[in-house]
Amino acid sequence: MARQKGMQEARKPRPAERLGLRVSAMINSPIAQLGRRVMIHRLDDDPQGAWEAVMEKLAETDGLNMTFNDDGTVTLEGGRREDEEEVVIADQEHEPQEEAAAPF
Repeated sequence: MARQKGMQEARKPRPAERLGLRVSAMINSPIAQLGRRVMIHRLDDDPQGAWEAVMEKLAETDGLNMTFNDDGTVTLEGGRREDEEEVVIADQEHEPQEEAAAPF
């Protein structure tokens, strides 16, 4: 009985936590991971303070480029990870060329 009461009283996530989880889901989506790029946006019910806190946290992340768009969205792009190998394409008629690295 006491356990049920404790579960009912579980705290709700703060707005910054909720927004952080939503942004994290956008960043970790398969398409964003594949393209190393994602556009995030603020919802009408996201408090300004929560949005600014998440933007500050993202700005502190090494290797992450943030572009603030005119429409209020933010485009996040990441550089190549250190553990990734270069991909080299060989062609019989041409010298081997390096494939352009994904920006994320």
